[in-house]
Amino acid sequence: MPPELQIRRQPPLKSSLDYLEAGYVARSAMARAPVQTTLQAVRRLVVTKQHLAGKRPNRATPELVLSTVRDLPYVQWDPVSVVAPSHLQALWARVGSFRGSDLDRLLWKDRRLLQHWIPFASVVATEDFPLYASLMRRYPESLSDSWGSQRARARTFLTKHRDLRTRVLGELRGGPLQLDQFKDHARTKRSAGDWQPSSAVSEMLWHLLMSGQVMVVGHDGNQNLWGLPRAFLPSWTSRKVLSETEVDLEAAQKAIRALGVATPREVHRYFIRGCYRDIQATLDTLVADSLVHRVVVDGSSIKGQQYVHEQDVDRLNDLSGGRFSPRVALLPPFDNMVYDQSRAQRLFNFDYVREQFLPEAKRRFGMWVLPILRGEQFVGRMDARLDKDRRRLEVKALFAELDAPTGRGVGSEIREEIDRFAAFLGADSVTFTSRIPSIWKSELQ
Repeated sequence: MPPELQIRRQPPLKSSLDYLEAGYVARSAMARAPVQTTLQAVRRLVVTKQHLAGKRPNRATPELVLSTVRDLPYVQWDPVSVVAPSHLQALWARVGSFRGSDLDRLLWKDRRLLQHWIPFASVVATEDFPLYASLMRRYPESLSDSWGSQRARARTFLTKHRDLRTRVLGELRGGPLQLDQFKDHARTKRSAGDWQPSSAVSEMLWHLLMSGQVMVVGHDGNQNLWGLPRAFLPSWTSRKVLSETEVDLEAAQKAIRALGVATPREVHRYFIRGCYRDIQATLDTLVADSLVHRVVVDGSSIKGQQYVHEQDVDRLNDLSGGRFSPRVALLPPFDNMVYDQSRAQRLFNFDYVREQFLPEAKRRFGMWVLPILRGEQFVGRMDARLDKDRRRLEVKALFAELDAPTGRGVGSEIREEIDRFAAFLGADSVTFTSRIPSIWKSELQ
C-alpha cells in the first residue's frame, strides 16, 4: 500500500475476535444493558456521523474527500445535473468546495476510489474491495431474499447467454469500451418501471460487474467505460478472502457507524443493501461481543431494536450534553440522509418523496427537490435548477416545514448556504421566484 493511503486513516474494521484481541473494546465483552439516550442526541449523532455537522474547510483536500467516502462508506453516483450530479452535491454538502478534478483523479488515476454497484451505482473506497470481492465470488447467490426474483432471473440470464458473456469479455481484452462499442449491443425499449438495462449487452455488463469480471474504469461524458479488473485495480488492492460471516460482521459495523443509530432493517437497506444472510443474527453476534449496543430512546414509540456502535457510545453521551456544532446543508435527492424514506420519517419527521419520478400533476414541491437540513432538523426543501448558459442558480420554489424555526437569522443562514452552493456550481447569481416562505422572505431576498 502506498504511503499516501495512510494519511488520516482510521483503523480498518475487523472481525469480532480481532476487535477484542486488539483492544478496540474497552468495556466488558459481556453484552451490557441498552444505552439510554434521547431523540435529540440520536439525531445529532446521525448528522455528525454523516459529516453534516461542524465547520467545513474553505477548500477540501483529496484526502478529506477520500476519508468522507470511507466513513459513509458510499456516495450514490447519479450524473443527472438539473442542479448538479448527485455525488458531487453530496460530497460538497459534507466537505465544502472541492475540485472535480480531484475526485476524477481519486477514481480514475490513483484509483483510491471505485465506482461500483451496491446495488445502485456508487462511489466506494478501493480499500473495501475484499467486501465486494466476497459478494462477487458468490453472485448471484449473494443476493438475499429481499431481492425477490432477481437472483433467479440472474441465474437464468447467465445460463442462457453464456456465448454473449464470452464475446463481451473477449472484446474487453482489447481495451476499455463504451456500451455502444460492443458489437452485440442493440438498444431495445425499456418497459415502464422495469429495472432491467436497455439491451442484452448492458444487462450482461451489469451481471459481470456484480460478479467481478468487469469494472467501470472511466467515463466519456456520462457514458461508462467498461474494462477488466486485472488491468484497472491497483497492485496494492487487498485480495484478502473474507468468509460470508466476516463480510456480514464488517459490513454491519460500517453501516451502523455511518448511520449513527439504526434498526436492523435500516442496516440491511443501507450497506451492503440486500446482501446479508441474516441481519438479526449478525447484530446479535456483534452485541454479544460488545461491538454494538442496543439503544433505548426516551419517549420513543419505535418498535424493535435500535443499535449504536461501541466506538460511538461516548460521542452519543457527549451529544446528549449539548456538544454539537450545527450548520445548514443542501442535500441531493439521492443523499445518504434520505436514502430510506421511512427512516427520514421515523427519525426526523421528514416526509420526503423523490417527485422527479411522479407525474407533474402529482408533484407537491417540484421536479428536483433538495432537502434543507439545519442542525438536527430538516427545516425545508428547495426546487431549483442550474442555468449553465446564464451562469445562475434558479430557485423555482422554497418551502418551510411546518415546524421550521422562525427566529431571526435562520433565513440568512439558508441564503448563505445557497450562495456558497451557487459559487461551487460556477453560478454568478441566484434568482428567486415569489414562492418562498414568508417567515424567511426578508432574509432570503
